[in-house]
Amino acid sequence: MARPMRIVAVCDDSGLTTVRVLIRHDMETGFRKRKDGTLVPAHFIKHVTVRHVQKTVLSAEWGGGVSKNPSLFCYFRGGVPGDSVEVSWVDTQGETNKKATIITRGKSD
Repeated sequence: MARPMRIVAVCDDSGLTTVRVLIRHDMETGFRKRKDGTLVPAHFIKHVTVRHVQKTVLSAEWGGGVSKNPSLFCYFRGGVPGDSVEVSWVDTQGETNKKATIITRGKSD
């Protein structure tokens, strides 16, 4: 099931590109119990990659301690407005998602 991601990539006047991502995912740790006492199986994002024009600018290994619907911020130099930024992830159950956006010019917050 493809889950929606929101991505914003902005390049400021100094050439610094800021990428902000909101990932929709339940991020179950495997330690939470249901009302009947059974454990909810672990299901969390284990790897996230951010690419700028097919070059990896961030590669992160995550674990069960990351919150539900996590936000990710990263910064890199070399991006220009109009370039592509792609975010992808894979979770512990093999689910994947990938989304791309175009860098815009503006003030990085």
